[in-house]
Amino acid sequence: MKLPRSVAGWTIAVFGVLALVMGAVGILWPEAQLRMLGFEVPATRSPGDYTGTFLLASSMAAFNMGVYYLLATVTEWRAFYRFTVVFRLVTFTVFTIAVLADIAPERFFGVAAWEGLGAVATAIGLRVDARRGAPAVPAAPAPTASADAAR
Repeated sequence: MKLPRSVAGWTIAVFGVLALVMGAVGILWPEAQLRMLGFEVPATRSPGDYTGTFLLASSMAAFNMGVYYLLATVTEWRAFYRFTVVFRLVTFTVFTIAVLADIAPERFFGVAAWEGLGAVATAIGLRVDARRGAPAVPAAPAPTASADAAR
């Protein structure tokens, strides 16, 4: 894999790797994931408790999101970087409200803070990159005579 070519790219890459790793942890060791987030892990679950199913689904989504972020880094997809700033701020807001409304434990605010700080870091990275002239993504190679003849 290529290393990021911009400050904003590095912020996206870091988030991508962590999303990938945390998604894998949730898939392979869900109890650890729940404890890290401040949720109780009972010895047994009652019938109709689909906590494990929901955690599996959200962990798989996090894993996939990590892949998407890393793909955006490799391609230096700057529109995606800007998009993430907005929606990570939305995520920060929703998660913070969940903690304040006692829907989630206080420790879950760490997830909200991570999203908010990540959004701010990427926004700053985008601004720094714009000021110094962010690396351009190489253009696709021009068609060759043999490619034209093949048409």
